[in-house]
Amino acid sequence: MLTTAAVVAGLGSAGSLIAAAFAVLGTGGSATDVGLVATARTVPLVVFLLIGGAVADRLPRHRVMVAANALNCVSQGLFAVLVLTGEARLWQMAVLAALGGTGQAFFAPASEGMVLSSVSGEHSGRAFAFFRMSMNGANIGGAALGGALVAAVGPGWVLAVDAAAFAVAGALRAFLDVGHIAGRAPTAGLFTDLRDGWREVVSRPWLWAVIGQFAVVNAVVVAAEAVYGPMVAEEHLGGPRPWGLALAAFGAGTVGGALLMMRFKPRRILLTGILCVFPLALPSAALAVPVPVTVLLLVMFGTGVALEVFGVMWMVALHQEIPEEKFSRVSSYDWFGSLAITPVATALAGPVQDLIGRTAALWGCSALIALLTAAVLCVPDVRRLRRRVVGGSGSSRDSEDSRGWKDSGGSVGSEGSALTADPAAEASVARS
Repeated sequence: MLTTAAVVAGLGSAGSLIAAAFAVLGTGGSATDVGLVATARTVPLVVFLLIGGAVADRLPRHRVMVAANALNCVSQGLFAVLVLTGEARLWQMAVLAALGGTGQAFFAPASEGMVLSSVSGEHSGRAFAFFRMSMNGANIGGAALGGALVAAVGPGWVLAVDAAAFAVAGALRAFLDVGHIAGRAPTAGLFTDLRDGWREVVSRPWLWAVIGQFAVVNAVVVAAEAVYGPMVAEEHLGGPRPWGLALAAFGAGTVGGALLMMRFKPRRILLTGILCVFPLALPSAALAVPVPVTVLLLVMFGTGVALEVFGVMWMVALHQEIPEEKFSRVSSYDWFGSLAITPVATALAGPVQDLIGRTAALWGCSALIALLTAAVLCVPDVRRLRRRVVGGSGSSRDSEDSRGWKDSGGSVGSEGSALTADPAAEASVARS
């Protein structure tokens, strides 16, 4: 049910992003206005993420998810009504987008914590791969369906569909069976929880190194694909259609990577994951050349596969190494690092291009990704962290961890968890 709710919400949300942009343009707004509404969503998302993580570790996570879904349902429903009645104003759309970002700030850490706590240790990699494959498929399908529906019936109805999707997802999450998840003891206070989460991050070199790496990697990837990619496509590749195909190829690659990770179980989980970050430098390099469309499609597909391998390995590492009662707090710091400087990078992409030229800027993006990834590989814990194995009896068998000593810790969900990697049961499994 957890995966089903996630797929339903993902289908609606992917289309609503397109609908919101066209809703702004439909009221006579400019590209600057579209950016303003997008920024209005991003700012509260970043501001409230850490608080959202602490709240999700204090309260039942599925209830935090339901409350966030309710807020998103109301905000998207009001957005839809304003657009359908022709009464939408820019400030109203910005406020409603901000409410949506606030809901996401509380939802994201609770959702990731819920997923991590719902999986058994032995099959965690396969379960995470199945969950991510479901979500990636929903995002791809939702974007395609949303674009078609915006053209056919207008953005207002797509926003209404998204509101309904949040309502359905919230209802499904309200009935999740969470009996297998151990209760959490009351904590000293919200800010104490935030400090504890921070200590969890800084006490693990592999954790803060990768969070710092992706703070920059995400920023330059988004800047390259959101700003430079469409410009290169317009001038050298034949317009928006080939760029859309390239993005679709990347999405297809993520699904292929998830399928691969349902079978592939490397022992050195972070080493494998970080090596797969190097290919993220290839799309910027391909745009810098620029390569023919066919080659770009292959590059984007391969990058999607590699990124998904990293994503699954990262979830396995968090699941294995972070105490269950702190999953959401650590996840919130991870999300915060990934999002914090992305708006700055996109804002600076244009001025940097004017200063050094687009080709140099794109090569710079590639070089930065490669250098940061090589630097993270120099962290001993990243190279040493191993997957814990399970003995024949089904109990956890200690294995050498990243610091070179024995540790039988780590959180392992029960066999009756909401997520399972049992091949016979995967058809009926669902996620956030």
